[in-house]
Amino acid sequence: MTTKFRAALLSRTAALFLAAAGLALTASLPAEAAVRAAVGRPLQEAQSLAASGNYSAAMSKVHQAEGVGGLSPEESHVIEQMRAYIESKSNATSGSGKLANDYRAGRWGAVIEDANSMKGLGANDMAAVATAYYKLHEDSQCLNYIDEHFGHGGGAVILEIKRACAYSAGNDKAQTEALEELVAITNKPEYWQQLLNSAERAKALSDHQTLDIYRMKLGTGTLRNESDWMTLSKLAIALGFPSEALDVLQKGVQAKVLTGDVVNRLTAMAKTQQGQDLGGWAQKLAAAKASPSGDALVKLGEDQIGQGKAKDAIDLIQQGIAKGQGDMNNAQIRLGQAYLAAGQKDQAVHAFAKVKGKPNDEMIAKLWTLYAKK
Repeated sequence: MTTKFRAALLSRTAALFLAAAGLALTASLPAEAAVRAAVGRPLQEAQSLAASGNYSAAMSKVHQAEGVGGLSPEESHVIEQMRAYIESKSNATSGSGKLANDYRAGRWGAVIEDANSMKGLGANDMAAVATAYYKLHEDSQCLNYIDEHFGHGGGAVILEIKRACAYSAGNDKAQTEALEELVAITNKPEYWQQLLNSAERAKALSDHQTLDIYRMKLGTGTLRNESDWMTLSKLAIALGFPSEALDVLQKGVQAKVLTGDVVNRLTAMAKTQQGQDLGGWAQKLAAAKASPSGDALVKLGEDQIGQGKAKDAIDLIQQGIAKGQGDMNNAQIRLGQAYLAAGQKDQAVHAFAKVKGKPNDEMIAKLWTLYAKK
């Protein structure tokens, strides 16, 4: 854990918690049209009511905004901001003042004692306690506290604390859970990058599964450098998907990441293999249909995804699945991938949900599911 990361985490947590001490906090709604009037109006009223000290009425307005239905991620985020603001204003006039003072002074043990003596802790108070455990290097207690008080949630700040405590405790499972939740609620490239890099370190990962991870890196904008772009294109060529490899190489050149003779030679190789692939398509299709296993049809379908023929790919992969023989987990992952390429996200999620029994297959399917929902 780097000093820079610890400092950044503490700064983000402090920004929320210091509000509970009554320090400068302003809650404002985005000027963009991302928040509908039916949501924004009661939140504006909630802000005014909280500023005048009428916290129960303010929270009723928050509940009114929540009840609108069909909330977008931006609207949900703004509602949580307003809830935190109201709790902060309310807690600043309660027993959390001592807790806030101890927090500012870095008296971490006292923060925990303060919380134990208080009733009705607000979200910011609990975030302060979790941070105190983290600062005391009591990482297991930190994780237990977060699970007990927030479960799977609590917002980005709590999840960042959970991730940090899990990292310090060497708890890969908890760290992955935190990153998955951070990806789900924020869709930020930084969290995607950390999650996919973590997945890449899984034991006994196949080349095909690594290819999936790099496909998602491309889709989330988290290919870091020339090496990443080359890894993706080389894996695609090696596994028999030259059209996909060529598309990746062309995108890398357009992004001014890939240059030089090595890239030119790899591009020429991809073009040659693409010509052979498409030229022998009819023979490969006939052989795949004659095979008792559906794997060959599934692979041809996966190849068609890279060719930009997602709807044709769905049909071929479904034919492969119908044979009932072969790697069914891979077939469902490819079907989900094809549905995604065709813009059918719900069907994709349904396909990924059928992947069972093998940890790495389940991990890849879960990552694709998160990707489908992003």
